[in-house]
Amino acid sequence: MNKVFPVPQPAPAPTHAPLDGTAITARLKELAAFSDVPGELTRLTLTPAHKRAAAQVSYWMREAGLTQVHMDATGTIIGRYPADRANAKTLLIGSHIDTVRNAGIYDGNLGVLTAIAAVEALNAQGIRLPFAIEVAAFADEEGVRFLSTLTSSKAVAGIFDPKSLDDVDPQGISRAEALRSFGAPVERIAECRRNPDDMLGYVEVHIEQGPVLEAAGAPLGIVTGIAGASRGHVRVRGEAGHSGTLPMPMRHDALAAAAEMILAVEARGRTDADALVATVGTLIIAGSAVNVVPGEVQFSLDVRTLSDDLRRRAVEDIRTAVAQIAARRGVRASVDIGHEVPAAPCHGPLKERMAQVVDSLGLPVVRLPSGAGHDAMVFRGILAIAMLFVRSQNGSHNPREYASPADIGLAAEALYAFLIKTAAEM
Repeated sequence: MNKVFPVPQPAPAPTHAPLDGTAITARLKELAAFSDVPGELTRLTLTPAHKRAAAQVSYWMREAGLTQVHMDATGTIIGRYPADRANAKTLLIGSHIDTVRNAGIYDGNLGVLTAIAAVEALNAQGIRLPFAIEVAAFADEEGVRFLSTLTSSKAVAGIFDPKSLDDVDPQGISRAEALRSFGAPVERIAECRRNPDDMLGYVEVHIEQGPVLEAAGAPLGIVTGIAGASRGHVRVRGEAGHSGTLPMPMRHDALAAAAEMILAVEARGRTDADALVATVGTLIIAGSAVNVVPGEVQFSLDVRTLSDDLRRRAVEDIRTAVAQIAARRGVRASVDIGHEVPAAPCHGPLKERMAQVVDSLGLPVVRLPSGAGHDAMVFRGILAIAMLFVRSQNGSHNPREYASPADIGLAAEALYAFLIKTAAEM
């Protein structure tokens, strides 16, 4: 196909410098002001603060040159940057603007604002590509307000579960009610679906949320895939008794047994430490008291890896270890896995193109998996996906999460260059 669009050399420098990391950081701070809790960033899905943030994002989209900016039936804000020709395919880019409680300003929001910045740079130079771009500010990724989550991206993927409309928040408000109050046309959810035949894929920029890039001294990272997860709980039942009168040899201590089981979970994770993580994050001791031998304990289980086969084997190994410990200690134990999500590998060609772009910026090419879930994961088997991580400090989901303006600027440049390179290779 003839290339009819200009390929700029060097990178753009419009008067308002949309790819400048300091400018994007300023917008991140401006967006953080939209919070439902004074003094912190708490912007749960479909709340008044979310609605104000959505309005601000809509304004920035229009200012950047995106057209057809609208709210879809799940509360997502979507804008379109048309192609240079009719019947062109579409590339979806973006992330989410809902947050956890007492959040940092970068998680999710960074991906939306770098997407807007990349389009703004194209528009400032009058560049149209042989594909359209849609920027999405998804409404529901964090899953804090309602039990179900990722409903916005699931609607775009065509896998939205109508039962999630009946989910109720702690105040008794259903998701359907919240959507109507938000102004979303909830009756048109089926229209959110994109036809995979019309799409090039989905690309998301996100802070890493972990320490790998910082340890490697690398500003950006190429995500190899999003780990699959098995989550559930282990229940251990022994016999409660008085701590002063029950002899040690006669005890069936559920907590002591659970402690050994938890160490077995950790040991299984360490067995494949380069590929697998296994975590116990909660512990509930029924009827706990300082002078009672615990009779029942429940703890959580979270196993993640890019290999679904390895994840399943690890869960079975943990089941076996739990059963053996229970038998030896004279307690009963059950392992209940209630949440299974398969791994979502990133698309080879898109992933390699992103790696080439990072290399062209003179940066080290670091490849790493994502242990955390993202909107991108719902497109597994539906759309090609790629993710670019940005070096972050202090993890994520807390006010101390941080990405430097310099690194943010590099991410915006990389996304812009990715769009140009994608066009050149069509």
